[in-house]
Amino acid sequence: MSRAAAHVTTEDPVFYLTEEHDHAEGGSTMFGFWIYLMSDCLIFAVLFATYGVLGGNYAAGPAPKDLFDLPLVAVNTSMLLFSSITYGFAMLAMAKGRVGSTQAWLALTGLFGAAFLCIELYEFAHMIHEGATPQRSAFLSSFFTLVGTHGLHVTIGLIWLVTLMVQVARYGLIQANMRRLMCLSMFWHFLDVIWIGVFTFVYLMGMLR
Repeated sequence: MSRAAAHVTTEDPVFYLTEEHDHAEGGSTMFGFWIYLMSDCLIFAVLFATYGVLGGNYAAGPAPKDLFDLPLVAVNTSMLLFSSITYGFAMLAMAKGRVGSTQAWLALTGLFGAAFLCIELYEFAHMIHEGATPQRSAFLSSFFTLVGTHGLHVTIGLIWLVTLMVQVARYGLIQANMRRLMCLSMFWHFLDVIWIGVFTFVYLMGMLR
């Protein structure tokens, strides 16, 4: 066989796909958001571990029994739990294509979330007024860091919620908005689960020390 014939029959190697596979619309968004939630889990795991190590070091300062108002914290917890329920109703309304009902449930979710933040800020202000500042002891440093980080996440969630309500009001329940609402739903329920851990590990166990 001549060199010319060999050159004709030899196929060049292909290092790329000639045809793209079909991908579900928004599939990469949901997958990426799950990765983000897993990274957030690691952040809170570190904060919980830090509080577990430092939470008993009071430096002759106030202890949880001296600072925590458990009934108030229980009310605060109920606010976040109610917000999670109302967000679930918003998702049900979204699935039925009801824009008005979706917006109403989202607004109620925002009100419960704002109430949660207001109570938490009141708790922080009261503790600082009593001299229980973050630099007072390792217990208070780890407490403010853990609870404050969760509160920061709730604040971001509320900003995200208002932004999506504006988007739904302008464009309706289009596919992109529904996907964004589903991502926020996962984020909101994630914060709910984290707070149950905070309420149990920090407040309830703190009162038993």
